[in-house]
Amino acid sequence: MNASDVIVIGAGPSGVIAALRAAELGARTTLVTRSEFGGMAANDGPVPVRTLAQAARLLRGARTLDRFGISVGTPVLDYSRLLERVRIVVEETRCHSAFRSEIDRLGVTLIEHAGDARFVDAHTIETQSGLQMQAEKIILCAGGTSRRLSVPGAELTATHSDAWALKEIPRSILVIGGGMTGAQVASIFHAFGSRILLFQRAARILPDEDEDVSTAVATAFRDAGMVVRESFGDIDSFERTSSGVRMNFSRGAEQESVHAELIVLAIGWVADVRGLNLPAAGVQTDARGYIAVDASQRTSTSHIFAAGDITGRWMLVPQAIQDGWVAATNAVRGTFEVLDNVVCPTGGFTDPEYASVGLTERQARESHDVVSAVVRFDATTRTIIDDRTAGFCKLLVERGTRQILGCHVVGERAVEIVQIVAVVMSSRLRVDELVRVPLSFPTYTGILARTAYRAVDQLGLPARWIPT
Repeated sequence: MNASDVIVIGAGPSGVIAALRAAELGARTTLVTRSEFGGMAANDGPVPVRTLAQAARLLRGARTLDRFGISVGTPVLDYSRLLERVRIVVEETRCHSAFRSEIDRLGVTLIEHAGDARFVDAHTIETQSGLQMQAEKIILCAGGTSRRLSVPGAELTATHSDAWALKEIPRSILVIGGGMTGAQVASIFHAFGSRILLFQRAARILPDEDEDVSTAVATAFRDAGMVVRESFGDIDSFERTSSGVRMNFSRGAEQESVHAELIVLAIGWVADVRGLNLPAAGVQTDARGYIAVDASQRTSTSHIFAAGDITGRWMLVPQAIQDGWVAATNAVRGTFEVLDNVVCPTGGFTDPEYASVGLTERQARESHDVVSAVVRFDATTRTIIDDRTAGFCKLLVERGTRQILGCHVVGERAVEIVQIVAVVMSSRLRVDELVRVPLSFPTYTGILARTAYRAVDQLGLPARWIPT
């Protein structure tokens, strides 16, 4: 039986960072993964998704080349070749990631393709491949899995993972769920030529985003030809047809149905605790089925920690990385370190892109005296040059402190623009200080300088003008 100081289960972002941190602190560390190194992020999440999104972006760009005097034929997608590109990108990310080299350098024992891991007791782990291991501390980073429905015919539906693994482009796709994942599936396959129907049970798609972001993205989707339907009601059943799948649904007494060649569920993410045998270790889950942890990432069993999607706290890569670092630090050192006031930028690689950091306008106005400054993408130089004039940048600033409370962007390079604001917020730079930073011209981040200037003007403060 192998013995370690720390066993980390799951080699996604939180697990890899937890293993690196534990080894860095001197612990004999074993990292166990069900399948491949990199977890969902590298193999079924941001890496393959962003690769497909890049292909969609290139297709859209090719269709507008004539605006710059470039004549080419009609772009045609060879989906099998694109999937090969996705496979290559995933493999290169897995093999050449700096994290993988650090795992080797720090002497972490990596066990891949171990199958499901389960607790035998609170200090012993047994893998599906038959390996038994013991450790003083255990960190659970097994991630999450797509939420499924329990209505009749639900087995006829697919998940986002199935969508990425398609061998050819469906003629039509019904995407159920208008959050980040559903919006990305819809946007990517629309660019590939599928007829898209995006159904959202809530009153708006991207319900966690600022309302202006949700409205702008929904409008752009509809203008592009997608069917976007919010507040559609309750799903009653699915049934197979000769050309796909039909969803039967109802709202009150009114019953309807909709048909597509493929139906993709994107209705949420649940903790992947299958087979872990948590009761054997005394590890408790919360009411939603996620592993319950305190602020220091400890579970109900004091020497067992959890981080990342399995805790249900953020479900995003950057935050999973931070959780893994905290969990490993506390596991090895026996401390109760926590991360306070973490700035968490998020975004989706849709068309148009969107991204946010901090409070939405509704949240900010509940407890702050807020200045809201907005600049549209058709009012800045670089966006006009690149013919990417759809979108806006919004800054929310507290009047008294001049601190940025939130930023929301829809449009080209939105995700990159918001990263700058995350740094500004983390460093507590005031908006009147930000406006004095001489950003390069002409750039997409120029819209941020322009929006900061507008906020400063609304505050009645003097500011240096930066042309953008």
